[in-house]
Amino acid sequence: MNQVLMIVMAAGAVLGGVDRLRGNKWGFGDKFESGFMMLGSMALSMAGMICLTPVLAQGLEQVIVPFYRLIGVDPAMFGSLLAIDMGGYPLARDLAEDPLLGSYAGLVAASIFGCTIVFTIPIGMGMIPRADRPLFAQGIMLGLAAMPVGLVVGGLFCGLSPLACLHQNLPVLVLALLLLLGLWKIPDKLVRGFCLLAEGIRWLVTIGLVLAAVESMTGWSPLPGMAPIEEAMATVSSIGVVLLGSLPAAELVRRLLVRPFAWLGERLGMKPQSLTAMLVGLVSALPTLSMFPDMDDRGKVAAGAFLVSGTSLLAAHMAFTISTEPQMLAAVIAAKLSGALAAVLLALCLHRKAA
Repeated sequence: MNQVLMIVMAAGAVLGGVDRLRGNKWGFGDKFESGFMMLGSMALSMAGMICLTPVLAQGLEQVIVPFYRLIGVDPAMFGSLLAIDMGGYPLARDLAEDPLLGSYAGLVAASIFGCTIVFTIPIGMGMIPRADRPLFAQGIMLGLAAMPVGLVVGGLFCGLSPLACLHQNLPVLVLALLLLLGLWKIPDKLVRGFCLLAEGIRWLVTIGLVLAAVESMTGWSPLPGMAPIEEAMATVSSIGVVLLGSLPAAELVRRLLVRPFAWLGERLGMKPQSLTAMLVGLVSALPTLSMFPDMDDRGKVAAGAFLVSGTSLLAAHMAFTISTEPQMLAAVIAAKLSGALAAVLLALCLHRKAA
């Protein structure tokens, strides 16, 4: 399966590259360029954290490891509280006592729960008009409620039992429950807290990037134990290579599904824009969030639910997985798609009952 997907990505790169040479006549050349242009933003958000991870892991071992051992959970699961490409993966791998759980926490759980905490909620609440925020929050709550489906399915693809998946995700599920209550009772305060968290991560990433750059250019290590910035940039570059093909391929899929989505939208009682927004969300949450004013209320709830598990699957998360542990790609795809579909079905069923 991994080889097939890599061939599809390579075909997407050829399609985008040829169209770029033709002057972007088909609209795929821009996607090809966008994939490469994302290297800068990815490096800013990822490189500093990758460099800092060994130091953070050493500090967390004194607090996190004993607590997680006490409840029988691998410390790697702490990494799932950060996004896959914002430190979640390297932190999970460094804290892991079982390498398999390190991969599961850093790639599967971090791409769902971690991404929701540090990206989807703070960015979404900042971009979406105030009038639509309650619908978005309702969607996030439903997405979190359906999240165990994706976590278990992803675990099964890793070779874990359903009971083991639920046990290892115990801290994640408890935090998800607290998030549900917070979004229900104090949404504004909770969102402000997440915005502060996102800003704190931005500071940490920037500091790590500065320290790593100083060490690389002078040979002096301001913070001993950091990973070399060259290693971090190699990870970012490998992700950018995959994005060269994944973005044109995703755009081709979107175009092919425009008419089927219009037909399906009529039968589900949603505007076609709502289904298109979800499909676009598989590439990035940002275009989906920008399309919220054009959606109907039912679609806004469903799209918010979809983003919890589905966001960035066909772009950053797939590219990151291929560049680090390609054998985990099937687990990541299965986890994110099953969680996203379960969330949408839950949203549609509850909305129908409410209506």
